[in-house]
Amino acid sequence: MIKLYWSRRSRSFTTLWLMEESGLPYERVLTDISTGAQKAPDYLKVNPMGKVPALADGDAALGEAAAICAYIADRYPETKLAPDVTDPRRARYLQWLFFSPGCIEPAIIQIFTKIEIPTSTAAWGSATQVFDVLEAALEKGPWILGDEFSAADITIGSGINFAVRRFKMVPSRPAFDAYLERCMARPAFQRAETIAAG
Repeated sequence: MIKLYWSRRSRSFTTLWLMEESGLPYERVLTDISTGAQKAPDYLKVNPMGKVPALADGDAALGEAAAICAYIADRYPETKLAPDVTDPRRARYLQWLFFSPGCIEPAIIQIFTKIEIPTSTAAWGSATQVFDVLEAALEKGPWILGDEFSAADITIGSGINFAVRRFKMVPSRPAFDAYLERCMARPAFQRAETIAAG
């Protein structure tokens, strides 16, 4: 049985949504980060970083939401959450799958902390560049790869949900609003929101 270690109102939402989209049976293991449960020795065996989310699947254990998305989509191809490794769309899928942790999250931190970082130094360029590039990609729609929903939409959708809808750290744009509406209309997204709210 797949075990998803998660915490309410956290980045765990991405993996809750993933597991609900996958249709795979899984056990949710609530990890109360307010009490330091993520620092317990047994938990650190699953994720040495002592963060949520984390996932255990038999002998496999990993942390990091995007990595969990990649693992589930590849380990369980019947979920149809990723293009096959021989599909040319696989390159764009991987780019967008990791765009959220590699670009959206650092851009949000840059906005929140008001840190000035030269665009030549910041791996993500600038917050403006990140959201301009994302807007252009989402305008094509309906999903990041076109007509087919994938795990990349889960990482991108979670990032936009967090940045625009939940915490209003990034100004809304028409392409973001339309994309979020499509994400929020998905039954798996709605189930994940209910679970995450506790």
